[in-house]
Amino acid sequence: MKKINSIKVGGREVLPLIEGGKGIAVSSGASSGPWAKAGGIGTVSAVNADHYDEDGNIIPQVYQGKTRRERHEELIQYGIQGGVTQVQKAHELSNGEGALNINVLWEMGGSESILHGVLDKTRGMVNGVTCGAGMPYRLAEIASSYGVYYYPIISSARAFGALWKRAYQKCADYLGAVVYEDPWLAGGHNGLSNKEDPLKPQDPYPRVLELRKMMRKFGLGETPIVMAGGVWYLRDWEDWIDNEELGPIMFQFGTRPLLTKESPISESWKDKLPTLKPGEVKLHRFSPTGFFSSAVENSFLKELYERSKRQISFSTKQTDEHSEPLSYGERARTIFTSLAEKVKAEGWMRLGFTEGLKTPDETMVFVDAEKRDDIRKDQVDCMGCLSMCGFSNWADNEKNSSGRKADPRSFCIQKTLMDIAHGGDIDNNLMFAGHSAFNFAKDPFYSNGFVPTVKQLVDRIMTGD
Repeated sequence: MKKINSIKVGGREVLPLIEGGKGIAVSSGASSGPWAKAGGIGTVSAVNADHYDEDGNIIPQVYQGKTRRERHEELIQYGIQGGVTQVQKAHELSNGEGALNINVLWEMGGSESILHGVLDKTRGMVNGVTCGAGMPYRLAEIASSYGVYYYPIISSARAFGALWKRAYQKCADYLGAVVYEDPWLAGGHNGLSNKEDPLKPQDPYPRVLELRKMMRKFGLGETPIVMAGGVWYLRDWEDWIDNEELGPIMFQFGTRPLLTKESPISESWKDKLPTLKPGEVKLHRFSPTGFFSSAVENSFLKELYERSKRQISFSTKQTDEHSEPLSYGERARTIFTSLAEKVKAEGWMRLGFTEGLKTPDETMVFVDAEKRDDIRKDQVDCMGCLSMCGFSNWADNEKNSSGRKADPRSFCIQKTLMDIAHGGDIDNNLMFAGHSAFNFAKDPFYSNGFVPTVKQLVDRIMTGD
């Protein structure tokens, strides 16, 4: 195994190891501070981060506003308070070693306001901002205005080229690194384009090489590229280290830091990780963001698959294609569909899925009365956690509406991620993970239920294992 040397990034010498940002409330100061202290770049998630009362108890994010806009403003204030709290905690625990980044999602609700609020109140503590889930054109302008470096998360050279030409070239001095997040391997939301097949993973090397060639054209030959997604053992990436063709390379670890003593996730979540098998992390497209994302296939995800299968096309008026009347639900409303789809729907209703919910695509999904009520309540309670939400039809615009029907095939992502991050049922919530999570069960480092500290994990990674 080649020797792994420190690297200069964001104006500091650090180990080429970045802790991947995981919201909501998962990449906390408790874990990112020790990662920085171990010499790498710790990442505080500024996505609905936790804030504490005077006794050190987490302050629940309860929304009092009667309108979505009022609740959205509350969400922004919660986001700023939590982000500042976690950065301060991480800074204290880092002991001035390594570096600290914060992570935000460009498509999260109020992202710019939260970014300004956190950076303004943590001056001198934050070295950089990592940001993806969209095309963060204004990231460079905002970060550089606080003297902070920016680390855009992209999944293709094409995406970075668009960002550079439109905005980043104006703030080139503050570009810390470019994070290539592999869309087939990374956990959380993934940047697959419409031209890429989710079922046909591509080798990351040619994609990263294409990115480096483009960066060299822009005069960025020495700006590090961070490989994110699918990274477990550095020995598997030895050919990437000190590779003149690729240039300076760093590695991001998102899934492995979940299983440390400092990780704030629940014990049931930690206990689940070493049981995962290959293929149990699924790439799906139920997220209300519209992006693909990777999560553990549990009861929560299976219900979404089954819900979408119970779906028919319909019309409100009789047509040649939709000639058969179909009554559904407690109020016996009538729609028209084809004979074949009427037969399917009647079969679902006999099984208890009696309630039909219309989608934006002129289809109807069938659920039971309890699920219908849950979906409707979650849509009504929306607080605008995304800039545009397919599930609730919220959009951060003057009308606070996307102009489309709310989509019952999706879910409230803020609700489920908040719940699982604070001890909720791991089988009935969305559990993000990278596709290499099965290595917890195979890696001898975790034998006999061993759970390392962050320092022990970083030391282990540096050996190549």
